[in-house]
Amino acid sequence: MKTFPLAFLLPLLLGMTGPAHAQESKWQMISEEAISLYGKGQYDRAVAAIKKSLALAEKAVGPDHPNTATSLNNLAELYRDHSHYAQAEPLYKRALVIREKYFGPNHFLVATSLNGHAELYRAQGRYAEAEPLYKRALAIREKTLRPDHPDVAQTLNNLAELYCIQGQYASAQPLYERSLAIREKALGPDHPTMATGLNNLALIYHTQGQYAQAGPLYERALGIYEKTLGPGHPNVGTSMNNLAVIYHTQGKYAQAEPLYRRALTIREKTLGPDHPDVARDLSSLAELYRIQGQYAQAEPFYERSLAILEKAPGPHRLDMATSLNNLAFIYHTQGRYAQAEPFYQRALGIFESTLGPDHPNVERSLDNLAKLYRATDQTSAAEKLGVRLASFRATPR
Repeated sequence: MKTFPLAFLLPLLLGMTGPAHAQESKWQMISEEAISLYGKGQYDRAVAAIKKSLALAEKAVGPDHPNTATSLNNLAELYRDHSHYAQAEPLYKRALVIREKYFGPNHFLVATSLNGHAELYRAQGRYAEAEPLYKRALAIREKTLRPDHPDVAQTLNNLAELYCIQGQYASAQPLYERSLAIREKALGPDHPTMATGLNNLALIYHTQGQYAQAGPLYERALGIYEKTLGPGHPNVGTSMNNLAVIYHTQGKYAQAEPLYRRALTIREKTLGPDHPDVARDLSSLAELYRIQGQYAQAEPFYERSLAILEKAPGPHRLDMATSLNNLAFIYHTQGRYAQAEPFYQRALGIFESTLGPDHPNVERSLDNLAKLYRATDQTSAAEKLGVRLASFRATPR
């Protein structure tokens, strides 16, 4: 799922005069420069500028002033976006305390701090802590801004994403739908944020196997991204891949293949040829060929995917195990048993260590390896796996 953009705040001028006004104007200029630098991808320079604005605000108007809170909140947003969570959290908390004290508990700026803080907790997997912050931010925004304000849509989207991560699709769906309706009215039907919302709603249907509902939403999201962001943008690649998966799952292989290939080209260009997302795209394309029996086309894609994943960190081990198993299946089907066996064994080892000995993927790996042993007259090894499979299948689940 994708969230909407970070909630950076433009500085607020609070009507000072004389030297104080000059200092505040300087603070505003530095703050706006920081936001501009971040928009250009210059993260380190943006952080330095926001830190400068924070120091200036604390000196000019004091540590408990709204300008100080704005700089704190903006710095927290930058840290969160780059996964510097421990640095972001105290900044969000301090900004929130200042705003609540200065404006009261139901001000729209309080909601901004709450929403950003909730996003931090969501990114850390602290879902129980994120939910009440989102809900409070939503209630404030609905009351102070109006129910169809774009900021309301942002919080609806973020809360829906929180529910999706936890598999609570029934709770997420109406929030996404309401968020989309607000965005379409406020921004028009072809705004990039509309595409993000459409993609998120499609993912709910997709995850639940409701492909007929997901497909048109993916198609519309893809059209908006191509029109507004250009054909080579990363979001275009993501949408193409999502739509390709729908076609693939439905057996529409001829429609899926060009989308997989275009998505792969975009990701190779934007992420680099050795990125784990590129490995996943290679594996998806390989699987498309494998399922059609086109083993010669599938094999090099699996091999390249594995070469990338071998170098990737731990979270990608399951992707690697799946590719190992599928490539082993190709070797097995072609009678290349000596090549297949170690791949089956490695896949089984990863599934067992990562998912536990009773997972269905372990059962499938055991079965694949047992069939190979029978095909190569390794009777004793096959029988040992057979005993384990029998015990596995006899266990109620």
